[in-house]
Amino acid sequence: MVYESRVTIAGESVSRVALSDEAAALLRRLWTIHGPLMFHQSGGCCDGSSPMCFPVGDFQTSSHDVLLGRFDLAEDGPDAMPIEFWMSREQFDYWSHTHLTVDVVRGRGSGFSVEAPEGVRFLIRSRLMDSAMPFV
Repeated sequence: MVYESRVTIAGESVSRVALSDEAAALLRRLWTIHGPLMFHQSGGCCDGSSPMCFPVGDFQTSSHDVLLGRFDLAEDGPDAMPIEFWMSREQFDYWSHTHLTVDVVRGRGSGFSVEAPEGVRFLIRSRLMDSAMPFV
C-alpha cells in the first residue's frame, strides 16, 4: 500500500508525494521516540539527494521552500500524526514533473536525519507526472 499526501499546492488536484508502507511504519515508530516529524528535500551533494526527516522545529523552512504534501499517519484513534514534506524551491524547479515516493532501504544515511540510528535511510523513488495523466 502507498499513502498519498494531501495536496498542498494551490491549483493542483493530484498528490505529488507518497509514503511506502515501510516508510509509514518507520515514521510511526520514530514519532514515538522524537515526537512530531517533518521532511525536507534539499538536493545537492552528500545526503542532499535523500529526504531528511527532522523533529518539527529542528529545521526551519522559509519562502525558499515548497510544501509538497501533508500526511496524517494516525491509524486508529483520536491523535493526529501530521507530517509535512518540504522541498527547496530550487530543487522543486528540477523535480516539478515528478511524483515522489518516500521509501526505506537498509544502510547508513545522514547523521542529521532521525532514522540514521536505526540502520536504515529514507530514499526517494520518482516517476513522471503528465498533465493528462497524473502518473506515467
